[in-house]
Amino acid sequence: MKLKYSNTLLLFILVFMGVGCTDLDEKFYSEVVPSTFFKTEKDVKAVLYRPFTHARWFVENDRWLLQETTADHWILPTRGPHWYNGGENIRYHDHQWTVSDGWIWGAWRGSLMGVALALDSKQDLENLDYSTVGLTDEDKVAHLKQLETLVAYFYLRGLDFFGGLPIYTSNEGENVPRSTDKQTFEHVENLLKAAIPTLNKKVAGDNEEGEIKQAGAAAMLAQLYFNAESYIGEDRFDDCAKICQDIIDGEYGEYSLDPTWFGVHGFDNHASPEIIWSTPSQFNKLEYGWFYQRFYHYESYKYFGGEGGGWNGLCLQPSKKPTGELYTEFDLGKPFSKFNENDVRKQPYTYNGGGKYTGMFLMGEQKSQYGASIGSQEYSGEIINLVDLVGRVSEVGKPDNNGNIEYPDLASLPSTMSDAEENTGIRMVKVPIPNLADESLKWGADNPVIRLAEIYFMLAECKLREGSKSDAATLINQVRARYFNGVDPDPVTATNLDEIRMLDEWALEFLGEGRRRTDLIRWNMFTTANWWDHEPSESFRRRFPVPEKAFSGNTALKQNPGY
Repeated sequence: MKLKYSNTLLLFILVFMGVGCTDLDEKFYSEVVPSTFFKTEKDVKAVLYRPFTHARWFVENDRWLLQETTADHWILPTRGPHWYNGGENIRYHDHQWTVSDGWIWGAWRGSLMGVALALDSKQDLENLDYSTVGLTDEDKVAHLKQLETLVAYFYLRGLDFFGGLPIYTSNEGENVPRSTDKQTFEHVENLLKAAIPTLNKKVAGDNEEGEIKQAGAAAMLAQLYFNAESYIGEDRFDDCAKICQDIIDGEYGEYSLDPTWFGVHGFDNHASPEIIWSTPSQFNKLEYGWFYQRFYHYESYKYFGGEGGGWNGLCLQPSKKPTGELYTEFDLGKPFSKFNENDVRKQPYTYNGGGKYTGMFLMGEQKSQYGASIGSQEYSGEIINLVDLVGRVSEVGKPDNNGNIEYPDLASLPSTMSDAEENTGIRMVKVPIPNLADESLKWGADNPVIRLAEIYFMLAECKLREGSKSDAATLINQVRARYFNGVDPDPVTATNLDEIRMLDEWALEFLGEGRRRTDLIRWNMFTTANWWDHEPSESFRRRFPVPEKAFSGNTALKQNPGY
């Protein structure tokens, strides 16, 4: 909701950058001011919530793709005639993206649009006498600090992607130059420190409905310190550890680890005691379902017992060679193989009705009690069998037009981003999909942006870095306990915990939650390590470039080194 289009930044964001997820008309409301618009608490909430709907969009889509497809867990490979996309998908995997690539523009635009929308709402609410709508000054402070926290969040994500950003404290001004990394870091830090004491605390039993509470802002500050070495070259792990311990101890509200993995991600996860901040979702209302089409086969809907086809794009990076042998040439990646066979998540996703389900993956033959997914490309007419490898297995032994056999056996097959088939790759179902009979549950799972398990893991990594491996292992194992019916067959110990095991534990817990690139950068592996079909890249690739479109609207910007 926009009350006035008098400021320069927001008008620039909405007109030049494109409104994207917004739904605003272009009329000018010069006569609409807080005293005439705000009549009820509902009017206040409409303005307060507007930038939060942008945040819901922001944590999905382009930002997810930049975090995951540039790292060692996810790929969007070329499947025969599909998904070449001008080579853009391969460029991200190879760390050869350019200033004109679209996902980068989406992340830059989304970060600053979020700042602009939050500042705009803040300006409107600052000018309102809350008593006229039955609210208190305390309500006003809490609302304004939530918006400032949201500004901090967008700057935190922008800092992670690009480094220093133009810093706005109001929506006035257009050609604002980029601040330094340190200045942007300190701006985020100051906003969060000021907000934390004024925000509400969660009480045990409260549902999470999207409000940023004390623990949410504190967790963002912990994230800032956790990655400070990457952002500004300063070790702030002790500061991060202090905040994490305070969150676990209940200093910022009452939270606890969910006893089940599906409690965190299921249809009723707004009631999970683990969720610190989420973006709400509901069937036909701000649905968190953007991944469905990109992840799943054209006919996965038959397996799910629902309707609406997928685009058959994203999948896990392979653990195995076309021959079926496990890759041993690199330590990173191979995500599916990292799950222990006794892990309750490593099962075919099965919807059992009434909101109940088991398993977290589409794997193997795609036949369920509801139906079967049938191939239409390389495996036309066959039940799709999803495999943990990349290679054009369907071409083995087949002669070309000249009678030559290019691939006489599996060992001769290449395995690269260009060699996928329609059945290539394990698919994840962390967000549950109901059958058609329970369609009202569809997209009922909220998107957890911050949860308590992350706090445990951040503290564990801080302990590891200071040499307290036993303490780190204890923290990680407290989270792992819910994945095994009885005794953990491979617990973390002081003996087996090193940087690779730490990264593997991050992978197992947060697979597909839009963070992997940041974790690799923090361990200095994003540009120095290799994984499937990926060689080390130039160090400047730890940051994305300022997209070329941004310079058209702000001539004061300067490009990142290397681009």
